[in-house]
Amino acid sequence: MKKIVLTAALIAACTAFTAEAKQKAPKSTTVLKTAKDSTSYAFGLEFAKSINNTLENLPGKPYDKGLLLDALTKMIKDDTLTLAFPEQKANEIIQRNLKLAQDAENQKRMEEQKQFLANNKKRPGVIETPSGLQYEILKMGDGAKPTSANSRVKVHYVGTLMDGKEFDSSYKRGEPAEFELKNVIKGWTEGLQLMPVGSKFKFYIPSDLGYGEHGQGPIPAMSALIFEVELLDVTNPDQSVIKGEKYQFQQYQRQ
Repeated sequence: MKKIVLTAALIAACTAFTAEAKQKAPKSTTVLKTAKDSTSYAFGLEFAKSINNTLENLPGKPYDKGLLLDALTKMIKDDTLTLAFPEQKANEIIQRNLKLAQDAENQKRMEEQKQFLANNKKRPGVIETPSGLQYEILKMGDGAKPTSANSRVKVHYVGTLMDGKEFDSSYKRGEPAEFELKNVIKGWTEGLQLMPVGSKFKFYIPSDLGYGEHGQGPIPAMSALIFEVELLDVTNPDQSVIKGEKYQFQQYQRQ
């Protein structure tokens, strides 16, 4: 009986809280009378979403949305006489200042990368090759090794950035990746030739063996990459045509 009463009290409290929240929620004061009104409003929503997404992905963020709105409002209303600078200069200013911001971010990330790799190679079990690739052996297999950059391999892997943020995982997709070593980043091409089938290695790949100053998708420019890689199989290059592949490992293709 006590449980029933307590449950009923909780339901009543939740219902009251929800009703109160709805009452306090601000209501739109915008009146849309026609289809054209609704379309105009919808354009504003879509433009705002696009602008926010753009600003979120620009170097040098955060940017001043108040100034952005000031310029946007004046341009939409054709009030160009009161602009802070002529609209013809806008693209030049954007390109120049974004480059400065990007260069600053790249330099900062490069310094972080150097420090990270310098500390990492001091850890027991970490080996550094002449190219700067670092790796540690998590499990040593006893199968065949890829013999050249023409070798085709099948792997499972997890990729993370220096801060531990995961950007890719074949395990989560539920299928391994298959590719030829000559078609992927240099860190993969070199590192996988160190592995016999059945091995699991952890690679620490400097940006010059990865994507350098360009980056790729969720990978920022000048980023060291960390991959845990499990080598499942090596396919002879002469028999490397595999039909019906679902995943081609394109995001790690060499630029």
